Amino acid sequence: MSEELARRIRASLVEGALPCGQAFRVAQDLRLEPSQVREEADQLRIRISRCQLGLFGHRSASPKGRLLEPMAEVPAPLAEGLRLAAPERRLTCTEAWALADRLGVSRLSLGSAAEALGIRIVSCQLGCF
Repeated sequence: MSEELARRIRASLVEGALPCGQAFRVAQDLRLEPSQVREEADQLRIRISRCQLGLFGHRSASPKGRLLEPMAEVPAPLAEGLRLAAPERRLTCTEAWALADRLGVSRLSLGSAAEALGIRIVSCQLGCF
């Protein structure tokens, strides 16, 4: 499996890195856990990029590689959903994705709203943080 996984990772690179979304597609196609794809990418010395929540890997966005900017004004339903989901101001990546789906917003919008509300997203599904 490792050779096939390595081949798929290399075929999915954008600007020399593996975008988060592509890592998940590879995992789904090969019926692997997303963290297994990141582990193989690590072995290949390939970085994960373009976090779907905007947290890392966006080289041109900022010196820290974050695309994320705090949302100027968080719509009430999104703010309420985030506050209910993260009473201790922490939300896992998995929970963030599920909440974005439930609320019908993009993952990037959810990340931006969480940033504005001081909610920290933790436990990357790929194991990047």
